[in-house]
Amino acid sequence: MAKYVCFLNGPERHLGRLDGEMVVPINSPDGLPGEDPMIALIRSDVAPTDASAPLPLSDLQLCAPIRQPSKNVICVGLNYHAHADEFSSSGYDTSTQADQPIPSHPIVFTKAPGSLTGACDDVHVPWGHTNEVDYEAELAVVIGKGGRHIRKEDAYGHVFGYSVINDVTARDLQRDHKQWFLGKSIDSFCPMGPAIVTADEVEPENLELRCWVNSELRQSSNTRDLIFDIPTLISTISASMELSPGDIIATGTPKGVGIGYTPPRFLSSGDVVRVEISSIGTIENTIR
Repeated sequence: MAKYVCFLNGPERHLGRLDGEMVVPINSPDGLPGEDPMIALIRSDVAPTDASAPLPLSDLQLCAPIRQPSKNVICVGLNYHAHADEFSSSGYDTSTQADQPIPSHPIVFTKAPGSLTGACDDVHVPWGHTNEVDYEAELAVVIGKGGRHIRKEDAYGHVFGYSVINDVTARDLQRDHKQWFLGKSIDSFCPMGPAIVTADEVEPENLELRCWVNSELRQSSNTRDLIFDIPTLISTISASMELSPGDIIATGTPKGVGIGYTPPRFLSSGDVVRVEISSIGTIENTIR
């Protein structure tokens, strides 16, 4: 198992391997012109080599592991039973399925790549444009081997690794525009990291997800509770489009988001949101 990170050292982004509280810089594989360095690593058949001595993690600024996927971040909505129920009753569900909260097929939408930001970066909210900002703890699947029409039984063979995502959402934009793209795609509204953990030692169907807001536990669930499992998601998405190395699939959020409370508990400037997934890691971002 390896945990790969992307970090800033001066103005440039570099690849590294996370080893406890240290980061071992690694050489970037030769990639396509302009290719994201992490995607070049994912695409490479050669194990990366160390570039220099380890650096203390505390001295580094981690970036989003991937900044330039081949397409938007692919997201799945209403993929935990209890969250589907709370969203349906929240008053923010504008779908025609609002009277049937458990979807019969995966609900797929996207976030623009510009929303990706690092594991400890601030989330910058355009207050006035939105005042109803919410959090969503999610497991991210990172595609390794690309393909089209991937069978469910073959799906895990196409996964490079896993990461943590907070699918930050402007609920008022989501509601008012009667679709999810604008409310999901605001710059910095997709913190990701701290690493991509390779799939060889992760049990994706039994991972604990937790989310805290200012040290208050808001979400706590397990990927066992997914309505549509990871092979179903990969098969469904790849039936419509070719998946490529480095593509990111956010698998949905469990119960406990802000709109699940009465009254809703939206985020405010200065709030700190921490998302943790067992075996993967923790991201912590301040709302600005």
